[in-house]
Amino acid sequence: MALPAHLALEIVTPDRALVHDEVDEVQVPGTEGYFGVLPGHTPLLSMLQVGQLWYRKGVEKFYLSVAFGLAEVLPDRVVILAQVAERADEIDVDRAQAARQRAEQRLASPQRDLDLERARVSLMKALTRLNVATRARTRG
Repeated sequence: MALPAHLALEIVTPDRALVHDEVDEVQVPGTEGYFGVLPGHTPLLSMLQVGQLWYRKGVEKFYLSVAFGLAEVLPDRVVILAQVAERADEIDVDRAQAARQRAEQRLASPQRDLDLERARVSLMKALTRLNVATRARTRG
């Protein structure tokens, strides 16, 4: 059986569909680390971590910030079911910087009732959003 030439990529959240496209490559932030997918990849399921997802069409890369959910990989298709996902051009940089500062302040001076894991995840999300937004601005 011949390998597929492309991957059908779908990225959806509970609120909306973000991507439905044919792509050449995808990099996904799994809970065990980032993994790359090319056409013909072995089937797998992976939980998603907070991180940067990118996909490539030809020579152009597209970046998204994703957080939690599931990735299903098949030889000809990748389906990302994310709790939260944003395209690079949708990210409000000022809001992400404010979220980063709040999370850093919470972690720097923890209160008695502070949920440290929640503050750490908030910081990871903010940093990822800033990184993805920066990549979009420098790509052109």
